[in-house]
Amino acid sequence: MPSPAVPPADEPAWRRRLRLYWALVRGDRPIGWLLLLWPTWWGLWLAAGGVPPLGVLLVFTLGVWLTRSAGCVINDYADRWLDPHVERTRGRPLATGAVSAREALAVFAALMLVAFALVLTQNRLTVALSVVGVFLAASYPYLKRYTYLPQVYLGMAFGWGIPMGFAAVTGGVPPLAWVLYVANIFWATAYDTWYAMVDRDDDIRMGAKSTAILFGELDLIAQGVLYAGMFAALALVGRQAALGWPYWAGLAVALALVAWEFAIARRRERAACFRAFLHNTWVGLAVFVGLAAALALRG
Repeated sequence: MPSPAVPPADEPAWRRRLRLYWALVRGDRPIGWLLLLWPTWWGLWLAAGGVPPLGVLLVFTLGVWLTRSAGCVINDYADRWLDPHVERTRGRPLATGAVSAREALAVFAALMLVAFALVLTQNRLTVALSVVGVFLAASYPYLKRYTYLPQVYLGMAFGWGIPMGFAAVTGGVPPLAWVLYVANIFWATAYDTWYAMVDRDDDIRMGAKSTAILFGELDLIAQGVLYAGMFAALALVGRQAALGWPYWAGLAVALALVAWEFAIARRRERAACFRAFLHNTWVGLAVFVGLAAALALRG
């Protein structure tokens, strides 16, 4: 869990700035991008009944990277009071002062403008939904000061590509899309709780809030409930969409992967909880492969 490396002091100034900005947007850490990508692709494939139109796929895939990067920037801006005091985050560019708050806001604005320009190539409903997505992404980082449920809000933000994807492909957002969205909220709340368990002691000391603090000694039980909610919602999706055996096989693999997370994180060590968090990219991939294969066989 090391913090981003500080660029060598003898680098040219322009290259040093680029490296710092790359660290600021977590360009060296694709896990967040992947955790945002999988539910977006779930939605796109389900909406299209298979491989979505290439233009839509490119817009949403690039948009995922841009919005995730922008979310990292605004998260660090909001947490600049906290990150210097947390072991995992104290080396981040804003926490060390290598990047100023004004620079961070400029990077955030640039990323969101490019993402919005991409969305403008889609239909009116998709553009309207993107405004909600911007609000969710920009407001999420501030919730840990006021509520113990920022992980739930993260799930709402990370899954917003699902209704947007349905809107872009079909021109509407059917009930099935919202069931898939709920599944992602359960999933994101669970994996971000693993993440919050890494920082729990530091967050308590600094007065930050999280589901890991809220759940306390019942954290593993709560995690079980959250993952159960995720799989129940995904099972409902499979039933309503009449998906074949590859989808259910994908869910079975995902369930086994989640069981492994509980096995390694049962003692709640920081490194183990972080590994459990990282491991969720394979969970998202397993669901996607099963979904894509089921739709391909049906098509």
